[in-house]
Amino acid sequence: MVQYWEPGTQYDYNDVVEYNGARYKIIQPHRSQGDWTPVATPALWGKVPAGAHQEQPQPQSWQQQQPQQQPPPPTQYGSDYKHDHHEQQQQEEKKTSFFGFDVSEDTKHKIGLGGGLALGAAALGGGLFALKKHGEHKEEAKESAWAYQNWIREAEERRSLYNSGQIPGPAAWVLTHGKSIPRNAIVVGQEHSWTLYICRAPFDGGIRTLSSIIASFISCQLSCHLFTEVGKASDAFKKGGVLGYKRHEHHVEDFEVLCGDMRGLKWVSTSGTLNVANLGYTPVDGGRENNGSKLYVAKAFYKDAVHPGKCSELLDGAYIPYGDSEFRVQEYQVLCYNH
Repeated sequence: MVQYWEPGTQYDYNDVVEYNGARYKIIQPHRSQGDWTPVATPALWGKVPAGAHQEQPQPQSWQQQQPQQQPPPPTQYGSDYKHDHHEQQQQEEKKTSFFGFDVSEDTKHKIGLGGGLALGAAALGGGLFALKKHGEHKEEAKESAWAYQNWIREAEERRSLYNSGQIPGPAAWVLTHGKSIPRNAIVVGQEHSWTLYICRAPFDGGIRTLSSIIASFISCQLSCHLFTEVGKASDAFKKGGVLGYKRHEHHVEDFEVLCGDMRGLKWVSTSGTLNVANLGYTPVDGGRENNGSKLYVAKAFYKDAVHPGKCSELLDGAYIPYGDSEFRVQEYQVLCYNH
């Protein structure tokens, strides 16, 4: 007998549940939550057509679907593999489908991503659609999709910890969507009649080609799915978040907002290229660019207002998004922990 779907239940391969008069079969094993209904999470559940026979049991692990042979190593990072006909056939057999992307076992391991996934349908759909349109090549889009998936998953985990009061320290990045600004978002300034907050999100420079991902991973020994751009957020913006990249403003609707308690933080003045050792305080981590360099949160005065932006030890000042462009400001402040 098919059981009704319930929150707080561990669902595994081959499980079938009933919800609102329809049947759904598991796609991705997970522990259900109140807002992860089968209707709201097509990434986790597939609707079973009325009268359809139950499908054959799925393998118990992702690895069991793969043959044991490994593909030959690449001649260089980012280049095409040199295969003979037999090797090409082996590589095709080792691919698995993920929401329209055929992703190989080799690609998955190179960019350092694991299995489980629990994310909102809106964020998943919007993110993969944008990555499909943006990718210059199909393979780049596949790799970006995996990286974006992992970033969203970890961002949702950070938000869950923040909402439950388990985030240590005075600052936390909190995932949001659109014009919804989380509670305790750090205020940077006032522009005209709206308030400016700090945001970050993956973008072209943050999640791009496999070659840049691997190069960055090797250079800084950090997980590739944390590459982000830092910008500004407000409920007055058309999508909620704005990033500056390559001298342009880019609007995003899935992003993290920096929340916290300014009693444990302080703005430290500096100029030009950032020297972290000379700050005297530890700066708040903003993420990584695609070259592996660390980004920090900055604010600077420009055009009659104080704007949030980014700085790093590779940039020649603070960069802020403004007026459909991105501007460098020589004198700026860096957000640091007050200890």
